[in-house]
Amino acid sequence: MSSLFLFLIVVQAIIAAALVGVILMQRSEGGGLGVGGNPTGLMSARGAADFLSRITKWLAIVFVLLSIVLAAMAAETSTGGSSIESTLDRSAPASAPAAPAQQAPAQDDPLSGAAG
Repeated sequence: MSSLFLFLIVVQAIIAAALVGVILMQRSEGGGLGVGGNPTGLMSARGAADFLSRITKWLAIVFVLLSIVLAAMAAETSTGGSSIESTLDRSAPASAPAAPAQQAPAQDDPLSGAAG
């Protein structure tokens, strides 16, 4: 894997953690993500909710875009080396069967019932 790919995965994880944190900081009373409006300042409770909603929106947009970029990069690197089998015939070439190993008869085998 390239170092750019690994870097973007780390950035993706940081964005995901930030997104979870911002979502958990919001109040769960409905009306989130800009539904409804109150012309109060940024320092009020509603202003803080609007600010968190905006951050949530932008983090989600960056998360989705970065997911698409990472998927495209992963698909580009994985198609270079291998191909997909398009046939169901997976039989191995015919070879001579191996001869079974010869075993000496067991003298004190408790399962056979013979004692020697």
